[in-house]
Amino acid sequence: MGVRGPPGRLPPRPPRPRRLHASFVAGVALTGLVAAMAGLGLVWTPYDHTAQAIVLRLQGPGGAHWLGTDQYGRDVLSMIMVGAGNSILVGAGAVGLGAVVGIPLGLVAAARAGRWPDLVVGRLVDVVFAFPAILSAVLISVLMGPGAATAILAIGTFNIAVFARVTRGAALGVYAREFVRAALALGRRRSDIAIRHVLPNASGVLIVQATIQFAVAILAEAALSYLGLGIQPPQPSWGKMLFDAQTLMFMAPLQAVFPGLAIAIAVMGLNLLGDGLRDLLDPRLGPRRTTA
Repeated sequence: MGVRGPPGRLPPRPPRPRRLHASFVAGVALTGLVAAMAGLGLVWTPYDHTAQAIVLRLQGPGGAHWLGTDQYGRDVLSMIMVGAGNSILVGAGAVGLGAVVGIPLGLVAAARAGRWPDLVVGRLVDVVFAFPAILSAVLISVLMGPGAATAILAIGTFNIAVFARVTRGAALGVYAREFVRAALALGRRRSDIAIRHVLPNASGVLIVQATIQFAVAILAEAALSYLGLGIQPPQPSWGKMLFDAQTLMFMAPLQAVFPGLAIAIAVMGLNLLGDGLRDLLDPRLGPRRTTA
């Protein structure tokens, strides 16, 4: 027999299992699909992505070439698989650069709010935001030459400003809480407080921002490659594949569909993942969660 509560009172309900957010599940599925395709492309592709066969140019999807071939006879599926790895490499490098430099700048600005470190960081961020992200990336790429490293630096420079501003805003909210005020009153160093208390409490916001910036970085890399300033041939890039396909829209429209669909899936997956992480990591949004 079950244990009964006091007379006149209902027994307590068992705790409800935690539900997964639908956006989180969809984001993990789409992002995992792109990551799996990129990982597989590192060790195996149906064909050599650089091998050309002019006699097989512009073939449609079929048994030999699942997504067809391009104007040089290269296998489109193999190029998309390798291009996924290149996009993830640039995106991860740009987000990593932005986080490694931007988060410490934001913590310093928040710890010295209203003083000269905060003013200097704020003015630097304003200068970066004064120029459109893609324009700044094009300028850096033109000055330093095209390539994956230049794309990482160009996109990462903008991400530094984003992470610095987001970190400062989140850190200021943590500094206003009672336990941080108590630590300051006890004479704890601000650097110690920032590392042990402020950064862990702001990590949820930063994780969500990282997923969003990852999606932005993939779009920016595709745009740079489309302009010829990103990843250079013979390495494939989704943006360069779109550029090559624009002259073939009436002859072979699928040449633009497949790389465009790859970009859409990657960006949508990261945006859904960020939305799901935001709702899961923010307890104030608990009632809004839906089952998957």
